[in-house]
Amino acid sequence: MAVKILFVCLGNICRSPTAEGIFRKVVSDAGVHDRFFIDSAGTAGWHTGKTPDARTMSAAVTRGYDLSSLRARQVCAADFEEFDYILAMDNENLEHLRSMAPSDYSGHLGLFLAFSQQADHHEVPDPYYGGEAGFTLVLDLIEDASAGLLAQLQK
Repeated sequence: MAVKILFVCLGNICRSPTAEGIFRKVVSDAGVHDRFFIDSAGTAGWHTGKTPDARTMSAAVTRGYDLSSLRARQVCAADFEEFDYILAMDNENLEHLRSMAPSDYSGHLGLFLAFSQQADHHEVPDPYYGGEAGFTLVLDLIEDASAGLLAQLQK
């Protein structure tokens, strides 16, 4: 049975699709892609149906990640029935998810960077209003946390 993981940010066009794309490649490279179902969503629905932000896709391509097939969607109540892990990019979205979660949700609901080995950041900062360096930092943080998440799940 596959472990189902949902990555969540605000609009599902920068951070969470990056996490989805990177984690898909990490599990594929490890030869365990068949053990996982991976998705992403946003707590807000402004960008539903849209591709990731062009700057997000450009930064991802520089490291070999193709996010072009991904489309934004909004978190829904059924996600709490579907996913074993719901991982937020930041505390604000985590609080929103906690307010949505049914009292009997038995999966893991927490911050994605809890699986990271680095200690400088606890949240993946939103790069939307910044420059190129913000998108590079997002890649660095997500690559690190993806490796940590896979290592944890393989224990």
